[in-house]
Amino acid sequence: MKKFFSLLMAALMMASVLAGCGGTEEAPAEDTQTPAEDTQAPAEGEATGTGTELKFSTGGDQGTYYGFGSVLAQAITSSGTGTKVTAVTSNGSQDNIEQMDMNTRQLGFVQSDVMSYAYDGTNLFEGMPITNFSTVAALYMEQVQIVTCNPDIKTVADLKGKTVSIGAAGSGVFYNALDILGAYGLDYETDINAQYQDFGDSADALQDGKIDAAFVVAGAPTVAITTLATSKDAYLVSLDDEHIAALQETSPYYSKYVIPEGTYEGVPETTTVAVSAVIIARDDVDENDVYNIVSTIFENADSLAHDKAKELDLDFAAGVTNVPYHPGAARYFAEKGYEVPTK
Repeated sequence: MKKFFSLLMAALMMASVLAGCGGTEEAPAEDTQTPAEDTQAPAEGEATGTGTELKFSTGGDQGTYYGFGSVLAQAITSSGTGTKVTAVTSNGSQDNIEQMDMNTRQLGFVQSDVMSYAYDGTNLFEGMPITNFSTVAALYMEQVQIVTCNPDIKTVADLKGKTVSIGAAGSGVFYNALDILGAYGLDYETDINAQYQDFGDSADALQDGKIDAAFVVAGAPTVAITTLATSKDAYLVSLDDEHIAALQETSPYYSKYVIPEGTYEGVPETTTVAVSAVIIARDDVDENDVYNIVSTIFENADSLAHDKAKELDLDFAAGVTNVPYHPGAARYFAEKGYEVPTK
């Protein structure tokens, strides 16, 4: 009997152990928590580009726009941010804005005065405003350079009766030339023999003696003038303070500028005026792409292989007031302590 109870107790204990080890296992409680959504904006200095090719409309292949624009496009594309930019040649500021309006280009270099013309619907864009673009950054000053190979042409007044290239018809250069000639009391239709040529053609015409002078509006040194000055005696015509002041009364976007001696071979210091060279973007370009463009330019200014990179300055870049900034650019400037206008 004792043996029976001993066996019975052993059996009951074994059953209890088996129930605890091999019975129906209780399922773990369901995890009802979901990962928190990442709603934060990219951290400072970080942005993922779209990978979409952005075409950057610049200028003629002998101008500063194309030269510097190509350097910038390569730096941006190589930055590892995923933003891709390709520089392409164009007919300059007006063409760049019109191409962007048609969405055949997404970025462009423009003169600050031409940018205002488009946004306000004046001069080149009289009655036909284009406002679907925003400022990315002002990069450097573009000097109005009046080039001649005639040493007797010393002032703008000396252009009277001469054959002068005043830029392509309707171009930004054309209006700059009209402004300056007007400040000196000269009418382009009656007081000079006006020719309508781009930088390269103007330099060739000066080289061949077909024209007496040419207006070139671009960051100095400009390839077309550099090439001319190495093969022929070339001169830049200075503007005097009295006429610069008169010009600024009617056209306040001009700034006095002194081109240093030695900028071109054998050419002394020259006083002139300048407008700003500005990058603009279509409003529908992705904010991160524009942020990456501005960030790459200004965070890598010291390593950009172009003379104009030495002129990059955040105060100047954030100083545009006539056309609002793109949100991507505004974000970068805000990180650097600058508040810029946006739409």
